[in-house]
Amino acid sequence: MKVGIISFAHMHAYSYANSLQNFTEAEFTAIYDDEEERGREAADQYGVTFYANLDEFLATDLDAVIICSENSKHKQFVLQSAKAKKHILCEKPIATNLEDAQEMIDVCEKENVILQIAYPVRFSQPMRELKEKIDQGDFGEILAFRTTNRGQNPGGWFIEKDKSGGGAVLDHTVHMVDIMRWYLGEEVTEVRAIADSYFYDIDIDDAGIMTLQFENGVIASHDASWSRLPSYPTWGDVTIEVIGTKKSQKIDALAEHVDVFHADGKPFEHTFYGNDMDYGLIKDFIDCVKEGREPSITGYDGLKSLEVSLAAYESSRKNKAINL
Repeated sequence: MKVGIISFAHMHAYSYANSLQNFTEAEFTAIYDDEEERGREAADQYGVTFYANLDEFLATDLDAVIICSENSKHKQFVLQSAKAKKHILCEKPIATNLEDAQEMIDVCEKENVILQIAYPVRFSQPMRELKEKIDQGDFGEILAFRTTNRGQNPGGWFIEKDKSGGGAVLDHTVHMVDIMRWYLGEEVTEVRAIADSYFYDIDIDDAGIMTLQFENGVIASHDASWSRLPSYPTWGDVTIEVIGTKKSQKIDALAEHVDVFHADGKPFEHTFYGNDMDYGLIKDFIDCVKEGREPSITGYDGLKSLEVSLAAYESSRKNKAINL
């Protein structure tokens, strides 16, 4: 199985490329990037072929592609890849609007290719263990969730709305909405939110707080931000607290770390030792392509988490609850 990467605009491309090199059943062979210098540097780093022309890249014998471009380009790359009969893993969010997301899903179904969305948090071992407890009924009836996803400002195209589609609220809401939908098997029906720029002098939101209601009555809060400064000892957090009628539990997908002190540079860091979520995501994608099965995280999953994030912006603008 041969896999190529379209664009190294998103930093996750490097982690996915590293993961691909650890599989015997898949071979990382090619890179296309519309920024030639960036693409050639990545191709040299990983010892693969660089293509400056997307049609030439897609005309090769690749079985699958991983799309790590700016959010605004996801649609065009997904459509072109699907029409070239390549299976697709697309970085989140699936798109910058719901119409594009639906078109991407429809075209992939028409072309009979897999469309999986990159939500690696589903492959965090603590997150998976928590789901097992929920499924076993350890919490009784689920009443509420509290979630956070607070990290550092990535800068670059992430803070340019025409390329990203939104700031911290979009960037850091889709992950945890996906986790809550996965845990419950229910959809969000109401969104209330406030989003703005609080930490940086930028023209896009760097933080937001929201409350959600699911169709079965479960309520949730979510704190999304780029509030962690570069000097912070870790990138950020990805937490969820499950509140049930029998018990409650809180976990952080990034909490498996040791404290490391240095004599120079950043004096204090957290060194993560837990399972590699990105590796788990890539393995699942490779497996579903080889087995010809439905991906664990579908295009529809991507659309529904995007829908909640966009509703949060609408709620903040209109200062009212948005019903979905």
